[in-house]
Amino acid sequence: MNVHTEPLVILLVEDNPDHTELIIRALSDHQIPNRIIHVSDGEAALDYLWRRAQFADPATNPQPHVILLDLQLPRLNGLEVLQAIKSSVEMRHIPVVVVSTSYAEHDVSAAYRNYANSYLVKPVDFQQFTRMLHDLGDYWLGWNWPLRERLSPPMP
Repeated sequence: MNVHTEPLVILLVEDNPDHTELIIRALSDHQIPNRIIHVSDGEAALDYLWRRAQFADPATNPQPHVILLDLQLPRLNGLEVLQAIKSSVEMRHIPVVVVSTSYAEHDVSAAYRNYANSYLVKPVDFQQFTRMLHDLGDYWLGWNWPLRERLSPPMP
């Protein structure tokens, strides 16, 4: 497993307080240093990524290395957030993992059509949910080697 010296920044976009607490707890228990930034709606996610409003300072609001995105969100839904991220030259390199209660084929298909990097269904069973989160942490925080710098747009 990779050894990261600086904390990996995770943007968690989740409106369910119970799921938020469980995800934060599971990822915080990981041996790999990470910093979890939580927002509870789609508009706040885009504000964070584009450093608008209260997220304007890049020193306190660094670009995430991975985004965990729920689909059912207030203000802007998860697919709208995903479309905005993946249509942006400056943001599309950030891995987006959809973590949803929906196992409907149209949701899975829509997420992948909009370039989600992964689609996980939140298990109803607490033990399975916790195990899935630990596996997610092992991969995205341990095995995966993230891009550590902001990409510039391609040269014309």
